[in-house]
Amino acid sequence: MSGKRRHGRYVTALATALCVVGATGCDAAYEEDRAPAAAHAPDPAITWGSCPEPAPGVTRDPRLTCGTVAVPLDYDRPGGESIEVTVSRLAAADTEKRHGVLLLNPGGPALPGLDMPGAMAPTLPKSILDGYDLIGFDPRGVGHSTPQSCGFDATEAGGPFPYPAADGSIDANVDAARTQAEQCADTAPNLRFFTTANAARDLDRVRAALGEEKISYWGQSYGTYLGTVYSSLYPDRTDRVILEGNVDPTKVWAGEAAGWGKAMAERFPDAATVAAAQNDTLGLGGTADEVTRTYLALADRLDREPAPVPGTPHALNGAVLRDVTYSLLLRNDTLPVLAQFWRAATNLADGNLTDADAAVLDQVFAEAPPAPGVPRDNQATMFLAITCGDAEWSRDVDEYATRVAADRATWPLTAGMPANIRACAFWEPPVEDPVTVTDDGPRTIMVLQNRRDHATPWESAVELRDVLGDRAALVGVDNGGHYVYNAGSACADEAVVDFLETGHLPDEDVNCTDAAPR
Repeated sequence: MSGKRRHGRYVTALATALCVVGATGCDAAYEEDRAPAAAHAPDPAITWGSCPEPAPGVTRDPRLTCGTVAVPLDYDRPGGESIEVTVSRLAAADTEKRHGVLLLNPGGPALPGLDMPGAMAPTLPKSILDGYDLIGFDPRGVGHSTPQSCGFDATEAGGPFPYPAADGSIDANVDAARTQAEQCADTAPNLRFFTTANAARDLDRVRAALGEEKISYWGQSYGTYLGTVYSSLYPDRTDRVILEGNVDPTKVWAGEAAGWGKAMAERFPDAATVAAAQNDTLGLGGTADEVTRTYLALADRLDREPAPVPGTPHALNGAVLRDVTYSLLLRNDTLPVLAQFWRAATNLADGNLTDADAAVLDQVFAEAPPAPGVPRDNQATMFLAITCGDAEWSRDVDEYATRVAADRATWPLTAGMPANIRACAFWEPPVEDPVTVTDDGPRTIMVLQNRRDHATPWESAVELRDVLGDRAALVGVDNGGHYVYNAGSACADEAVVDFLETGHLPDEDVNCTDAAPR
């Protein structure tokens, strides 16, 4: 998961790391019955103009232009109610060298993507900027694409990760999950149509409106699932597809989440080693094992006795400690910041907060205001819409309690959260089965994955690669964190650029061992 969060700019990627989805179910014949893009009247071209106002503090590339594409709310009723998908474009720098369009998605689920072309452009070589229009988009229901809201306040929305109580009880989680599901059903009944499968169908409407026979696509985190679904529904309309930080399409959401405990246990030592190297100043432990024990003790303590943050209405509890830790593990360059946060949290709990500690906590609890016209609970709403609407979840509360207890014992760093109940247990059944992902289609997909990715585990990428068969090549990197490209491996970066330039995948899977943390 890699997403925007309510705990400040250092943790804007929390839901972004989500990356917990999968796909099995609906076959190609079924899709033809759902009125795919090819079956409707020709799409009008996009009228490019100014972009919607960004969120406060967001710097937008001035070269970006934006437009909208009308799509059906329900693809079973293509002539019924329509919604809008807002897209952005950073045009290819050299029209004579232009190859086509490259659609970009940052994941989430439910992260807005209009500014992704501007964010990605500085990391890409001239050949790619010359060769592609970089296309961003807010997926249906997200950001400026007919944004949805269940009317949550900050407390009701909470975070995407439901941690059990200090004693392991999930009673409060059950109550919160039921309340969230009921509120969304009452206030946003059309949420059932805001799914990954429909978002993929929207992308084909965008393709047609762009005037392209095929699209290239680069998805990160949850965006890998969206790209996988699109490539499965429309295999002959995909050009060059890059999937980075991958979701297992055989374990839609609940099954994917089950792997987070092991993945966190594999990633956490990277940060603990950074903290141990600063033991003289941080005092968290002189080895990675000692730092881990210190962290677990602190999390348990804050579960039982949350520490009020002076001068604010906030308190630091175990869930927030774990959420911030999760977010700052997404990239290697934030590991030193994470170590400082652990020190500040310890001092806060001890009543010895320094000015430097207070500055760190101010960053953590700073509110990130939404873009004008976007509801404050938009990401929380759409996170639930997608994760609950893509596939059925168990409705057995006792089963969740049993799994949480086992998960807490096996993987203490995640405290039972991966196995816990969500609003999905009380959600209306999905409108369709997940899309079946197979090896049927052209060889056009690159799967990028770090070995120690706590948000989308290595095993998920391996399973995706296996399901795609000869359609894909896996580029694996011996590195930690959620992001592969431009994260320290020249081997991986060169593979990406070569694929985008030539369209040729490596003949065999690639194992990159040159990663140097930035």
